[in-house]
Amino acid sequence: MTVLTPQRALDGQELRHGNLQLSTVALGRVTWVAPYPGEETALSHALQSACSMSFPGPGESRESTAGRILWSGRAQALLIGPHPSAAIEKCAAVVDQTDGWAAMRLGGASAAQVLARLTPLDLRPSHFPRGRTARSLLGHVPVLLVAIENGFEIFVMRSMSETVRHEIETAMRSTAAREKIPTAHA
Repeated sequence: MTVLTPQRALDGQELRHGNLQLSTVALGRVTWVAPYPGEETALSHALQSACSMSFPGPGESRESTAGRILWSGRAQALLIGPHPSAAIEKCAAVVDQTDGWAAMRLGGASAAQVLARLTPLDLRPSHFPRGRTARSLLGHVPVLLVAIENGFEIFVMRSMSETVRHEIETAMRSTAAREKIPTAHA
């Protein structure tokens, strides 16, 4: 019988163009969490006890030594890292989505300019500071964007990760080439 070895999406595909770098993020466990009706406060308490972080509000993320939790839509979040405790499972719907997501990190001084070619969001630091999350389209693919120090993390369904990587690489090349063009002095 053939033995299949699982592989992470985008493994070993670090890209560099100009001051820009695109690399794979090793996520570990990814759990979708959504509080049951009326259980929002109980869920925040359970998360605080188990992971030292509360359930994030719209567009927010939380981080602790246990892991991260990222707002991913109305009354839902992605818990990255820890296995949800029984207390969390009691007050929220939880679904292991580890094999369904891929993530990449886009870093560099021009990272926001790269994504400006691909998404309608205003990703300048004054409008999208570190820790901010947003659901959007990147090209034609739905993604979750997270502002991090010196760049962004892009979460995408695994089946579409190569498409997103290609779109970002094309925009990286264009942005890096544009930065090489000398500016005219008047």
